Amino acid sequence: MAKAEERPSKEERSQGRERLRRLLGYVRPYRARFTFALIALVLGAAVSLVPPAVIGSATDSAVLEKSLDNLDQWTLILCGVFLAQAVFVFIRHFLMSWLGERMVADLRTEVYAHLMVMPVAYFRRNRTGELLSRLADDVTHLQSVVGQDISIFLRNILSLVGTIGLLLWLHPFLTGVMLAIVPAFVIVTVLWGRVIRKISKKAQDELASASGDLQEAIGAIDVVQAFGREDYEVSRYRSAIGRVFDLFVKRIWARSWFMSTTTLLAFLVLAGIFWLGGRMVANGEMTIGDLFQFIMYTLGVAASLGSLSDMFGRYYQALGASSRIFEILDTPAEIADPAEPTHLGQVRGEIDFEGVEFAYEDEGEPVIRDFDLRVKPGEVVALVGHSGSGKTTVSRLVLRAWDPQRGTVRLDGIDLRQLRLAELRGGMAIVSQEPVLFSGTVRENIRYGRLDASDAEVEAAAQDANADAFIREFADGYDTKIGERGVTLSGGQRQRVAIARALLRDPAVLILDEATSALDGESEHLVQQALERLQKGRTTLVIAHRLSTIRDADRIVVLDHGRIVEQGKHEALVAAGGNYARLVQHQTRDGVVTDEVPLAAPSEGESDVFGQPA
Repeated sequence: MAKAEERPSKEERSQGRERLRRLLGYVRPYRARFTFALIALVLGAAVSLVPPAVIGSATDSAVLEKSLDNLDQWTLILCGVFLAQAVFVFIRHFLMSWLGERMVADLRTEVYAHLMVMPVAYFRRNRTGELLSRLADDVTHLQSVVGQDISIFLRNILSLVGTIGLLLWLHPFLTGVMLAIVPAFVIVTVLWGRVIRKISKKAQDELASASGDLQEAIGAIDVVQAFGREDYEVSRYRSAIGRVFDLFVKRIWARSWFMSTTTLLAFLVLAGIFWLGGRMVANGEMTIGDLFQFIMYTLGVAASLGSLSDMFGRYYQALGASSRIFEILDTPAEIADPAEPTHLGQVRGEIDFEGVEFAYEDEGEPVIRDFDLRVKPGEVVALVGHSGSGKTTVSRLVLRAWDPQRGTVRLDGIDLRQLRLAELRGGMAIVSQEPVLFSGTVRENIRYGRLDASDAEVEAAAQDANADAFIREFADGYDTKIGERGVTLSGGQRQRVAIARALLRDPAVLILDEATSALDGESEHLVQQALERLQKGRTTLVIAHRLSTIRDADRIVVLDHGRIVEQGKHEALVAAGGNYARLVQHQTRDGVVTDEVPLAAPSEGESDVFGQPA
């Protein structure tokens, strides 16, 4: 049985009731269907009380009165009752199942919509696989609450009340014997319900964790196979699923004991009633038809109690799932629109960092500190720095993926926190080292930059991005499916599709995050041409890895541990002989600067100014 420490507190019970009320709130928009379902449920429950009385009367007609005509009439009436009951069952089941599925669809959409506005920091704390598990598996568990359990609960409650009332009218003494089961049934239900709820929640948590492992391994399948870790990943997943299986077995064990115990109690009472009723028939205290009628009503009570016990098991299971779903919905978006946003208007592209300090919540030490930088409209500014110096963090602060702990980031003189996110990001575009493409067509991926763009505008953007030629070589041209994350395209092709997407967006502010560092020389040349077209007339932040992408920048800003240590034009910085000049030396051959070789790592003890982004 449940241990004392497993008993839910008063607060937990209150939270359970609140979650149930919250689930029922998803039915409110469809109250008309719900009302019709309730009417069918009430009528069906009322009709279900008729058959035992008809069968009892028919039995007395056949056994005591020896009247076949009455038996025929009672049988026809019984068939009519069964037909009416079937109609009401169909209406109730269809409407309640529809409501359950509709609730699942609405809840999944709401959770997904909420996830879409959560900041990057949220996804750093929560694995994608676990979130997907909650969105898929946990929401499905809630479907039974609305689609089945509510109607089952109400139907059985109505049947219990009506049946017990009829039993009291037929024979109060036998009814009292039958009701002796109720206290024991309630105790068993409460105790085992607690056990089932605890196991169910833990099982769902383990399943979500296993789903997270699965999603990570599949997402990095090339790395898994390259290191020959297929067996290791399978073993890891097998262990996780084994833990899930063990918990589900415990839940099955608990529910099996629960159902068998309540069933035993019900049938022991039924056996006692059969014994007492048989003696009454033998003594002439009641007719055999009355006994049949009483036993059938008692069976109805037992069936209702058994159904309620099973429903409580699913209810406790659903409570565990609902807590995980509502945990997502109740997590506020740390980066959100202000209550009274300032209208940005036509974006000029002036970016201003003033006294900015920022630290990731899971790291503690500031990544950006004492950071002051003003980028003029249309200026191309390259950010360089060693790994962890804050280059990428600076660009993400511009997008307001995070807010700084101190200082202010402004766009056209307005604090980013005073702007609507859609308006802020609507004037920006990003092209990263590993561009993210979707599994649709080439045309759909380019049009993602501006959904209302015409086919001609999509193709014009592809031409400016040096992508039109290779796209037209495909059998289906712009309607070619590119697979998940664009796996059917080469690195250079993916990059040019991403540039076309950014061109179509026509942003005032452009962020280039290592946009050419992973490309070969030929691909880089084509991509660099496209990037030059993309940068024209736009404020551009370039996170640099190759000298070729930054030497012509209007200004190069060198970062070291989150601070600006140098800034200026390429030639001036080289002449100054500082950090930047030393880094340029690592990208030379025989004293001649080359554009083809990535900036090399520094010697021991020096800063790798051109390392991977923070």
